[in-house]
Amino acid sequence: MTAHTASLINALILIACSIWAYLAIDGIHWTPLIPGAFGLALLACYPGVKSENKVVAHVGAVLTVVILITLYMPMASAVEDGLPSPLIRSGLMVASTIFALVFFVKSFRDARRTRG
Repeated sequence: MTAHTASLINALILIACSIWAYLAIDGIHWTPLIPGAFGLALLACYPGVKSENKVVAHVGAVLTVVILITLYMPMASAVEDGLPSPLIRSGLMVASTIFALVFFVKSFRDARRTRG
């Protein structure tokens, strides 16, 4: 799998889980939409990552790291509350973000090896 495919999958999971969380909460709360906003930013980076634009790929990787850091609190709350739905959503977002990050690092290492 390539970094752009892993990033696309991560972006779609972030957006879907964000919408799912927003719809699951009573009342209007914008906080669950934050991962979806990051997902949209990753979607915007997708063409550049796919064409192996070095700057855009690094922006995508940094966004992925920031997403992983920001998902700590929702994951901790989900574990503390013990409710299955938030735990599944948070776990899925964390897992897909780590998955994408692994492929970003792999692509950076491969690019460095080919350059010499």
